[in-house]
Amino acid sequence: MFSHVNWPRQYDPRGSAIYALNDVDVKAPPEVVWRLLVDAENWSSYFPAENQTRIPTGEPELALGTKYSRVTLGFPMSLAVTEYEALHRISWATTVDGDETSSSAYHGWVITPTDEGCHVLSEETQQGLWFLDELGRKHPGALYAYHQEWVESLARAAEAEAAKGKI
Repeated sequence: MFSHVNWPRQYDPRGSAIYALNDVDVKAPPEVVWRLLVDAENWSSYFPAENQTRIPTGEPELALGTKYSRVTLGFPMSLAVTEYEALHRISWATTVDGDETSSSAYHGWVITPTDEGCHVLSEETQQGLWFLDELGRKHPGALYAYHQEWVESLARAAEAEAAKGKI
């Protein structure tokens, strides 16, 4: 059985308005997947929709406490890494810049080694009026679809890297 995200109480899926779980089996070692996942400023190399991610402090990759920004589907967001267990877990909390409804989200990733590589799980919850309006009413199912594309793109990139011997 695979692990799930360690949820802070306020982001528990049982009390969240919006929740998505996406996962994929990857035929590449966890190290390859991890390297791609923590290299946030280069996510667009395998997932073009994430082409505006910036770590303003100049850190080369995400780490515990890293604050960074991204524009997702045209919406600027501020994020902070809240959980970091190298090669296994990373999570971040998100607020939407300019949102006055105090909406927030929590996104976690869990990488579990398997006999053929690893299993990647992505889970996100969202709370608040802004997310309810944008993703609950205007674009139902969009969070799941976006993250499914992301995990599948991550898997393809990791498998390509592993095939080239870039472990």
